[in-house]
Amino acid sequence: MARVVRFHRTGGPEVMQFDDLPVGDPQPGEMRVRIEAIGLNRAEAMFRPGAYLETPRLPARLGYEASATVEALGEGVEGFAPGDAVSVIPAFSMNAYGVYADTAIVPAYGVVQRPTGISAIESAAVWMAYLTAWGALIDIGHLGRGDAVIIPAASSSVGLAAIQIANSVGAIPIATTRTRAKAAALDEAGAAHVVVTSEQDLVAEVNHATGGKGARLVFDPVGGPQVEALAQAIRHHGVILIYGALATALTPFPVIAAMQKALTLRGYTLFEFIRDPERLARAAAFIDDGLASGGLMPIIAKTFPLDAIVQAHVYMESNEQFGKIVVTVPH
Repeated sequence: MARVVRFHRTGGPEVMQFDDLPVGDPQPGEMRVRIEAIGLNRAEAMFRPGAYLETPRLPARLGYEASATVEALGEGVEGFAPGDAVSVIPAFSMNAYGVYADTAIVPAYGVVQRPTGISAIESAAVWMAYLTAWGALIDIGHLGRGDAVIIPAASSSVGLAAIQIANSVGAIPIATTRTRAKAAALDEAGAAHVVVTSEQDLVAEVNHATGGKGARLVFDPVGGPQVEALAQAIRHHGVILIYGALATALTPFPVIAAMQKALTLRGYTLFEFIRDPERLARAAAFIDDGLASGGLMPIIAKTFPLDAIVQAHVYMESNEQFGKIVVTVPH
């Protein structure tokens, strides 16, 4: 039997509960893993109330990302063996699989060998953040030396990963944050410039930071009315990549700036490349190299035990964290 977190109705963190369920054997293309640590993501906090990209089928599981040990392999799974230390990556639907549990069945295509030299807790904080940022900045945006990129909500795990990736290729990460509370930490985390949007004019600050040229990319999880200002802050042929919808207000299309600058505004999630083996391999190699060199390293905001999963989600929704929230799973 496995101890599994599920929700039987949509709603706030309190709808999550523990269910004891049979695990069973992995089917072809699957593996059974013992979960050691779970990385929490905004996607899960949106899936739980029914506000994510897909509607949960109740009772629903949760969880995209974990560090684990392989227990058993299904037919046709190659490249792994029982006892391997692995990372479960966000490559599947939570209506099919979920890793908020002490033991789980997961698809082999959503598992990679755990990077060497990092802990189970750190490993659980790597893949959603760095894969999401890599896909936008490197694979799609071709971010390079001297390019400026605006990173709203930069204190999130994905935002911090984007700062590190930008620095690793010689780009200029411009972090934005709503209040001054996290500004010093963002500076310490490697942001070339920090804009406190409640106090400073975003467009003026970006123009100052770029010598009046504007940023080439925007990597935005917020959307909403701020997109108008972001469009003013990017240069000709700039690209705005929106990968989240944290704003409750509608997101306008900045039509005048779009015409004046021939800019591109597009939606993005890592699911557009995660099932492509060649692109995933390139992403994994980039991330592994960065972890090995020390240029990439996840920042852990706080850890919770699995018994405190409700409190962990409450903390995630408080927006107090700086970096990744990780849940540990005792055995």
